[in-house]
Amino acid sequence: MTARAVASIVADLVALGVRPGDTLMVHASMRALGPIDGGALGLIDALDRAVADDGTLLMNLGADDPWSWVNDRPEREREAALADAPPFDSATVPAEPDIGVLAEVFRTAAGTVVNGHPEGRFGARGARAHELVADPPWDDYYGPGSPLERLSRAGGKVLRLGADLDTITLLHYAEYVTAVPDKRRVTRHRRIATPNGPVIRTISCLDDSNGIVDRRNVDSNDDVDSNDDRGNDAEDYFISITRDALAADLATVGSVGDATAELFDATELVAFASDWMHRHLA
Repeated sequence: MTARAVASIVADLVALGVRPGDTLMVHASMRALGPIDGGALGLIDALDRAVADDGTLLMNLGADDPWSWVNDRPEREREAALADAPPFDSATVPAEPDIGVLAEVFRTAAGTVVNGHPEGRFGARGARAHELVADPPWDDYYGPGSPLERLSRAGGKVLRLGADLDTITLLHYAEYVTAVPDKRRVTRHRRIATPNGPVIRTISCLDDSNGIVDRRNVDSNDDVDSNDDRGNDAEDYFISITRDALAADLATVGSVGDATAELFDATELVAFASDWMHRHLA
């Protein structure tokens, strides 16, 4: 299969509605996009060109953490279990592999700014990069004051390029701003590199792994029976929200490379998701 030229990807992005000066949070599947000249770096080049010098790109990076199992242990056991764990250093620890190959290429690309949070690690490049990712809140790193709130306040957009339906990180911010009773919280322990040597710190946040409430069986566009408990195989409610947002024509839809692409307004998407959560989860 012939690789697509970077200029062709730029043209697809422009046709979708990406404009110079845009602030874009990007979720992409390189496999869905198909071959591009330069691979993941070619895609980053195309995105840079599409938003131009006064635009900004944002990505959720996460962090590869082979010691994440420690946080499934009782809290009293975690500090001892982490004693031999390599300390987290944002300059060297790779992006979370589950996010996809683009995240690590984005992290290491020249010009990308990366924050130092071990759980809420974001990277950005362009005019507003430092403004978006610098000094995130330690606890509730997806909530008020986070890069996600800053994206929304900056009039940003969410660009999906063939990504799975459960990948919109911005929906975590909607979990914080929606009035849902008894939101589930978690405490995590991480061993962190500091100028004075490694330390173990705790991080408190809404449960962004298993959901803020026990998930119930949700059919898109349908009301929910409040007595219908969700099983382990029930659909992730992020998938339901994204599917319903697309059905409500909240996104501009088109093609970029070989992938189906969607472009959302961040503020509109947070409002839609918040309303959805209030109706289905509260």
